[in-house]
Amino acid sequence: MSFKQAKELVERMEFSEIALRKAVDNLEKSSQNFEITLKHQEDIINKLPYADKKLSYMYIAIAVNIGLIVGLLIGKYLL
Repeated sequence: MSFKQAKELVERMEFSEIALRKAVDNLEKSSQNFEITLKHQEDIINKLPYADKKLSYMYIAIAVNIGLIVGLLIGKYLL
């Protein structure tokens, strides 16, 4: 093996090492972002039952208001 061939081989290995290092860094960043995304999704899923409970209360309040208005209209026309 000549010096020139050895030099080219070392350069290729260095470029490969740089490419591998960048790939590992990108994988670590992606893994961290994935963990953060999963945490946010878990928080949202944990809040869903409370949001549904609030909607149920809102439906009950609307039904009571509609019942009150209908009762007032019926009472007005009957009396």
